[in-house]
Amino acid sequence: MASSAGLALCGQAVVVRGGSQFLATSTASSDDDSLFMYDCGTAEKKPQEDKGEDGQPVEKGSDTILASTFSTSGSYFALTDDSKRLILFRTKPWQCLSVRTVVRRCTALMFTASEEKVLVADKSGDVYSFSVLEPHECGRLELGHLSMLLDVAVSPDDRYVLTADRDEKIRVSWALAPHNIEAFCLGHTEFVSRIFVVPDHPELLLSSSGDCTLRLWEYRRGRELHCCHLASPQEPAGPWSDKRFAASRITYWSRDSWVALLCDCLPVVCIFRLDAPGRQLVCRQQLSFQHRVWDVAFEESQGLWVLQDCREAPLVLCRPVDGRWQALPA
Repeated sequence: MASSAGLALCGQAVVVRGGSQFLATSTASSDDDSLFMYDCGTAEKKPQEDKGEDGQPVEKGSDTILASTFSTSGSYFALTDDSKRLILFRTKPWQCLSVRTVVRRCTALMFTASEEKVLVADKSGDVYSFSVLEPHECGRLELGHLSMLLDVAVSPDDRYVLTADRDEKIRVSWALAPHNIEAFCLGHTEFVSRIFVVPDHPELLLSSSGDCTLRLWEYRRGRELHCCHLASPQEPAGPWSDKRFAASRITYWSRDSWVALLCDCLPVVCIFRLDAPGRQLVCRQQLSFQHRVWDVAFEESQGLWVLQDCREAPLVLCRPVDGRWQALPA
């Protein structure tokens, strides 16, 4: 997720990021010993040329974190920043393992299920893989699109790499031979902003787009199963009501198959139920907030954590009560 603030959860480990910094802690402990802070401004930087190949001045990047993610087990954490660096961490205990340079600014990253590699998608439409086991090795070009990539995902068995681009396409490629394309998932009419492989139904894919839809796919066949239109009369009134919006986060709770969708321009989180046997999504609720919501993530043992633009209460925990989601008192 590329924004000025973000949230990542894995097990009881939680990372809150903003600007060039992140804070890692545990939802199970308030002990200061569980805290880990990192500032990308302190990371090593590769000397940059003053001019590019075209003779024009090279734009110097900031240290703002652009994207971050945990590995499946939570043993590793990775981020990319505006200075074109990939920074890899071990989390048990927290330790920075490496700082590597990427070719272009990144839009998304994802660990493989084996946790042997981290895949990095960039603005030029390329995906590079970086070794986790050899944390100082250079990246390897895996595949490319003709347009900017906005998200990347992998199947739980590591057989497929899924990529979403600005030109409405979702591509399903073989991981071991990315030039071989298994399928395209076609149907969106605007850029595809987010894709998410459902972990306990690994044949299913969720996708969101600038066309204001959330879609369910059987991705190996490129078959669309269900389409939910996000624009509805229930949208809250406000200065954002006439804006087009796309999801900046899709997150999933395997307990009862809940799906939460966060949209860029709305202080609203849309809650769906995945009916996997029926191959459909059921819209259940819209959670409204007084402040802009930066990010959302499910914690398996507790519920939905919401990171909002509020200094007094930046983190809010929501749970279902009698079938309706609501924020718990602070």
